[in-house]
Amino acid sequence: MATTRKQAAEAEKEKESDEKPAQPESPPAKRKAKASLPKEPKKKAARVKKDEDTSKPDPSHGGTTIERGHIYFFFRPRVEHDKVHSIDDVRNFQMLLLPRPPSFASDKDSGEPKREETDEMKVLKPGADAVPSRQPLDSTKKQPYRLVIIGKKKLPDPEHGGAGKGRKDTFWATVTKVGGDLSALQQTLGEKTYETKTRGTRYEAPARLAGRGGYAIVTNASGSSTHFGYHISHPTEMGEVQQDLGIEIASSFVLQVKNPLATAMAPGQSSTKGAQYPESIFKSVFGRGSKGRESYGLRFASCQTPELLDYEGAQLLLIGARGGEEGLETSLGDHRGEALKENEDEEGDESIDDVFRELGLDKEVFASEPIKGEWI
Repeated sequence: MATTRKQAAEAEKEKESDEKPAQPESPPAKRKAKASLPKEPKKKAARVKKDEDTSKPDPSHGGTTIERGHIYFFFRPRVEHDKVHSIDDVRNFQMLLLPRPPSFASDKDSGEPKREETDEMKVLKPGADAVPSRQPLDSTKKQPYRLVIIGKKKLPDPEHGGAGKGRKDTFWATVTKVGGDLSALQQTLGEKTYETKTRGTRYEAPARLAGRGGYAIVTNASGSSTHFGYHISHPTEMGEVQQDLGIEIASSFVLQVKNPLATAMAPGQSSTKGAQYPESIFKSVFGRGSKGRESYGLRFASCQTPELLDYEGAQLLLIGARGGEEGLETSLGDHRGEALKENEDEEGDESIDDVFRELGLDKEVFASEPIKGEWI
């Protein structure tokens, strides 16, 4: 009996000794679990944030429309070519911008919105600040305009690249003509002849209209990003011409301006006279003497003010952003894309003849087939 009790006591001690090591192992397990908890959510949160960055609305939401107007796309045939059968026969591709006051402005013919517009916007339809007033027909009044040549003879593809798909399409553009009277367009876009030392007299056929619509330029609240978006009114369906030139029914681009004091970035830029900006722009936009590593300031800047486009020789960078009507709304934000679509759908009912009358161009001189999607 004594032996049994002794054995029982020893067995109890062994049982206690077996159980004691198990107790310290439990807390470390809990501590390990607690230590791992914060790590897993952090990784998951980072993945979610990365995915959201590719689909979240653009920072231009809540921004400011710094300009709106009508846009026209032209292409000019190669020298000594009367017919254009494909984009290979195109010499250059041009974008004509006609800035306009907003459609709700009390004075339709004024060049700039009035101070009362801010208060008036509060009772207007969302996105109304992106809708341009109608372009007068057969008007003899002054109308500012800019002619911009697009590099690579087409617009950037907004669907190319981005979100792990590679670099976004990025094209150069140059402001070649700034004017204040539409009567000069007939000569600027019309046929040309000139003399050369080696080939004698050379001939260029008139430019041809490939599209017409409305555009808006919107900056985000900080001014660090600027989006240029357009919606086409003519044609209502994109044909072969529009597809080859990269013209979509609606599209948007990030718009940047090169500092003309910075070194050339592309072939031909070194021989091109840059924009002659005043010192105020060099300091306020490019940060001359205060920003960047070079004395001239930043190499590129967002288009914070449309004044940057009012100088011949201005070099622009168009970076494909988003295509289609949904993409346009995302880029411009605050229902601006929707308002622009509604306006251009309505103006799409106007005849091709009225489009030429807007610009004061002779339809007999400028072929209308390309705007219908046909190469000619």
